[in-house]
Amino acid sequence: MSRGRGTASIVASPVLIGAVTTLIVIVSVFLAYNANKGLPFVPTYDVSAQVPGGANLVEGNEVRVGGFRVGIVDRIRTRFRRTPPDGKLRSIAVLDLKLDKKVEPLATDSTLIVRPRSALGLKYVEIKPGKSKATFSPGSTIPLEQAGNPVEFDDLLNTFDESTRQYQQEGLTGFGDAFAGRGSDINEAIHSLSPFFDYLTPVMQNLSNPRTRLQDFFKEIGETSAEVRPVARLQGELFGLMQVTFDAITRDPDAFRATIEKTPPTLDAGIRSLPVQRLFIEDFTDLTRRLRPTGRILPTALDRINPALRTGIQVLPQTVRLNEELGDTFDALTDLVDNPNTLLALNDLRTTTAVGAPLFEYVSPYQSVCSYGNYFFGGLGGHISEGTNLGTAERVIVKNDDTTQDNRWSDFPADRPADVPANIDPSNAYNPGPLPKEDRVMQAAHTQPFAPAIDAKGNADCQIGNSGYIDGPLAKNGRYPPADADAEDPTSLNEFNADHAGGSHVVADADTPGLAGPTFNGVPSLKDVP
Repeated sequence: MSRGRGTASIVASPVLIGAVTTLIVIVSVFLAYNANKGLPFVPTYDVSAQVPGGANLVEGNEVRVGGFRVGIVDRIRTRFRRTPPDGKLRSIAVLDLKLDKKVEPLATDSTLIVRPRSALGLKYVEIKPGKSKATFSPGSTIPLEQAGNPVEFDDLLNTFDESTRQYQQEGLTGFGDAFAGRGSDINEAIHSLSPFFDYLTPVMQNLSNPRTRLQDFFKEIGETSAEVRPVARLQGELFGLMQVTFDAITRDPDAFRATIEKTPPTLDAGIRSLPVQRLFIEDFTDLTRRLRPTGRILPTALDRINPALRTGIQVLPQTVRLNEELGDTFDALTDLVDNPNTLLALNDLRTTTAVGAPLFEYVSPYQSVCSYGNYFFGGLGGHISEGTNLGTAERVIVKNDDTTQDNRWSDFPADRPADVPANIDPSNAYNPGPLPKEDRVMQAAHTQPFAPAIDAKGNADCQIGNSGYIDGPLAKNGRYPPADADAEDPTSLNEFNADHAGGSHVVADADTPGLAGPTFNGVPSLKDVP
């Protein structure tokens, strides 16, 4: 009995096995070749993005969101666009991105930036999804304004000049040599860092407190760096010379160890005292700000300040006793301030000043323009200079008041001021009689009371205090007309009386004609008073 023809096995045909193997290899090669562009037949969410530059990107680089790969860069194109801030026409890069469907859709406020993936130059595109309700539809373009400008490692290195880069290389080499073969020491240092961080935690909490105003510290550090920039070379020399100081420290390890041991108590004392000093530091900061203009002129003023300081060194020891004696003065001042009557007195003084303002305005030019107070006290010093057994006394010259002259100084009442006839020199006039000559001197009035200090325009008119005097007649309102000696006997002065009127040499007008001008140390006008 014959059996039917059996089904052929696939493994029985060498040709079929070879064909299947070849197909698998071709598919594998195809998939491997196109792996960088995504798997075929997989739907994608395609968008484009404008970036300032290609930043060494290549087609096939990854696109990531939150650190996870979500797509690839399919193509990189170039286009021209006017960019801020000057609006010039520049070339930018346009990236065509193939993204997984799981990130679709992206919000319209999403941003992106090109970041380095390794130190060898490999890059990827990082997308930060936004929160806007509006989204990018497939085929949309993320605008240039939402793309960041990455800082390349080369840009960082190029911030330093060639010599600085050279020093950095030497520094890295030195640090590398210093750490070489010291793995156990590094392990011990890391082990010791644990208690260090325990102490560091409260310190950093204090520094992060807004009340510390740490941001102002960095701002001031920047300003300080700008201030010391002109002396950077001197600072470099300073650091070189500081090596001598550190060498001295290393020669006495015990003293250095004792200093370290005393540092924590010192810092504890600072922690307790510095908050109390905060108000002082704030006031001192304000004082320092106000002293900056003085500091600018200090270099030019040191030539005059240094001699004063040398003199002050000799004087300062003597101020100790002065300060001790000032203690009683300040105690008395404290009692005065605590006394309730002091406030009443000050209020009364304010009232007195307001009431006396017209008087002060009138009297002020006599001192500020004519300096009469200085003349008064200067003359007073010479007046009280007559030597006695007990010191000095007032100098007084008493003139006998002649009994024969009509209208002499002592007459009361008198019909006119003391005077001599016009044809007689008042500086050499004597009455006849048996008395000694010094007792027969005739008197002529040159008084001028209540003379002005300035005119109506403020010009100096210091009629009192200038040398000499005006020879009359110059009586107030012409009250005293001139008179001569007796016509029958011109040499006789006994007949010079009220009937002859008088006024030949009298000057009784307070305001003489014209401006007398300033005194020797006065000023030309009230407007010149400082």
